[in-house]
Amino acid sequence: MAKRPVLGRGLDALITMDEVKTQGSSSINEIELSRINANPDQPRRAFDEEALQELAVSIGQLGVIQPITLRQIDDETYQIIAGERRYRASLLAGLTSIPAYVKTAEDETMMEMALIENIQREDLNSIEIALAYQNLIESYNLTQERLSERIGKKRTTIANYLRLLKLPAEIQMGIKDKKIDMAHARTIITLDDAAAQLEVYELILEEGLSVRKVEEYVRAITKGEKLEDLLKEEKAIDAVKKTGVKQATPEEFELLKTHLSKFFQTKIQLTCNDAGKGKISIPFKSEEELERIITLFDQIKK
Repeated sequence: MAKRPVLGRGLDALITMDEVKTQGSSSINEIELSRINANPDQPRRAFDEEALQELAVSIGQLGVIQPITLRQIDDETYQIIAGERRYRASLLAGLTSIPAYVKTAEDETMMEMALIENIQREDLNSIEIALAYQNLIESYNLTQERLSERIGKKRTTIANYLRLLKLPAEIQMGIKDKKIDMAHARTIITLDDAAAQLEVYELILEEGLSVRKVEEYVRAITKGEKLEDLLKEEKAIDAVKKTGVKQATPEEFELLKTHLSKFFQTKIQLTCNDAGKGKISIPFKSEEELERIITLFDQIKK
């Protein structure tokens, strides 16, 4: 099958908020909300009001990051093709206009070719690429697999970009402004909680953390540890290193270790750092010794 020709316009000319045009009549404009009508064939009939309110707050603070897609009906009226949720949230936020990609029916093929061409440019940030993928999927009802075939990218690559759009708006703007890169963002997004995502994001900006360090923090947070405690522990360790003083086990822990060793009749291993965090290990040499230790635990319970 012969490859379809593609256009050479830059995606920055498709995603920026200023009025720009492709070689046809498609363009991005600020369109008055009063001139926009919802699509009666919109498949989504129910909108989560709470989520809509949250989006409205985000739009009120940061604006509409991703333009909606409209079809021009006549000189004064437009109909939504994709982005009704953003349109509704913009109304709630009190906006009077919204950035929109406007296209005519005969220009659809040209828009598709332009987007596919420009997605593959090397100078785009991750959010611009993600928005372009999402625009194609929404506008042409494509699956990730079908989009993968059309643009020559792995489906997992497309999925990773689209996941970025689930991050809080502040982090998306940070990616777009190149405050953090995609590797940082892909690590942050493994956290389920938006507050935790923002906490790690802010720490990256403050400390200039490497991706490896962020991965370390995220793994710990996923296991239930608090970022605040991790930072305190690291500061305590750094203080010990800077002073050159070896970390010592407090006297009460030495007494506890001695007491436990006598009770379990084996050499207990106990470690503790300056932050009070540590572990107790009870070694055993055979299954019989293990059973004896378990019996002692059972006695303690009683």
